[in-house]
Amino acid sequence: MMFGYADDWWVLFLYPVLLWVPFGPFLMGAAGAWCAARPGWRPRLWSVLLPLVPVGVSAAVMVLPLDQEKRTEDLVGYATVHIGGITLLPWLLGYGTTRLVRAARARRERRRGSGGGGS
Repeated sequence: MMFGYADDWWVLFLYPVLLWVPFGPFLMGAAGAWCAARPGWRPRLWSVLLPLVPVGVSAAVMVLPLDQEKRTEDLVGYATVHIGGITLLPWLLGYGTTRLVRAARARRERRRGSGGGGS
């Protein structure tokens, strides 16, 4: 029994959502950098699995119960902020930043290697 009611066990699913708001962008940025640094199926799988519970639970809270009237502005705002701003944008920034840094380093190494005049 939580909070005096026997049917409030589902509230435990909201704790990952509360933790996702402050820490999710950092985790998704790290996942994006990991995907850029090590191509393969494992980083990409974790990039999908990591936000699955917090984003899925918060989306279910937004959509359910189905008998209530939903406002389109609320759903668009949720998708923009929670899915786009907290989950996708940090992943894209981590991925893009890592790819740019690696490309700049490779370019610098090519310049250093070809312009030198060997000893």
